This record gives sequence, structure tokens and C-alpha cells, in this order.
Amino acid sequence: MSDLYETDIALWAERQAGLLRRRAAGDLVNEADIDWLYVAEEIEDVARRERDQIKSRLVVLCVQLLKWQFQPKRRSRSWRGSIVEARKRVAGLTEDSPSLRPYPDHALAKAYEDGRPQAEAETGMTLPTECPWSIEQVLDADFWPEAGQRDAA
Repeated sequence: MSDLYETDIALWAERQAGLLRRRAAGDLVNEADIDWLYVAEEIEDVARRERDQIKSRLVVLCVQLLKWQFQPKRRSRSWRGSIVEARKRVAGLTEDSPSLRPYPDHALAKAYEDGRPQAEAETGMTLPTECPWSIEQVLDADFWPEAGQRDAA
């Protein structure tokens, strides 16, 4: 089964799920057919992917909020839509997994660090090296930074 994990993870996952369901139902299964270590690793990856999704959305938010703040004459519905969508996605991820609610605060500085170069490339501007907003502001549907504003309220 471990070879299948390396060559076709989707098929491996389907087979492992079937074995686990059968075992949970009390059916006899060959315990050696269950790749316990890989199953545990994949379960851990679920949480990692959720955190990665949150951080990815925070990067988008940082890029778009920087452009919104420092290029007010170029603001567009597309920028607004990207900001609204990213906020909605972070809210959905933390609603679905309440244990991840503190994670956006933890991830904001790194997300900003990752997003700032993209925003600088898109704007041609040198932007603040540290995130000018709190996580509460970044995720607040009513927060739209004003032009030239450089510090968190």
C-alpha cells in the first residue's frame, strides 16, 4: 500500500478510507493493509492546508489593501471584490475550524512580508516594511484604509 501512496495518492486515500470505514463498522480487515503512519500524516496535513489557506487569503488581503490605500485613484471594483472575497474566505475557514480562530493574528506579519513585494511590483511604490493594520482591521468588512494612512488605529 505504501507504494500506492507514492504513485497515486488519490487512489491510496480512497482505499484507506474504505478500509477504515470497514474497520469502524466492525468488519474484519487486514490491519497490515492500513498505512497508519501515512494516514496520520495525511490527517495532520488537513490542518496544515487549512492554515495555508488562511495565510494565502491574508496575503491577498495585504496586497489589495496596500494597493487600496496607496493608489486611491486606481481603486476598482475588482480590488474591492478581492478584498471582500478574501475576508469571507478567512471567516469561513475559521468558522468551520474554531481552533484556527487565533491563527490569522499569528500569520498576519508573515503574510504581509510575503505580499508586500507583490504590491510593490504592481504599484511601483516602496511600501511600509511592517503591516500598517491590525488583524481586526484587515478582517473587518467595514475597514477600508484611507490614502496615505500608515499606522494601525
